Amino acid sequence: MLLVTSSREKNLLYLSYIGQVRIGDLARHQPDVVALMAELSPAFRVLVNLSELETMDTGCMTEIGGLMELIDRSGVGLIVRVIPDPAKDIGFNILSIFHYPRRPQIAVCKNMTEAGKLLGI
Repeated sequence: MLLVTSSREKNLLYLSYIGQVRIGDLARHQPDVVALMAELSPAFRVLVNLSELETMDTGCMTEIGGLMELIDRSGVGLIVRVIPDPAKDIGFNILSIFHYPRRPQIAVCKNMTEAGKLLGI
């Protein structure tokens, strides 16, 4: 499952990967991501939470790469990833090299508390 939401006030897009994530979950929520980003100001921030991720289909990598490209084209300024267990890092760093040509700032945190402090929320 993928939870997608945003806060205009905080200029923040929030993506939370929960339980077992399938390619259909990502494809189904892509229009939501596009709509939410349209409401945010340039140099918006993205918070990616992998705390509740159990498994992700390998086919999701293509969808995640496409999502990264959409986020990059929309003018992201900062991406904060919460990855409490390094085993849950499904290759985001490698995907970032190929799908974020504008090279936004990226930070990795161990928990949401650390991420919240970094984002000032």
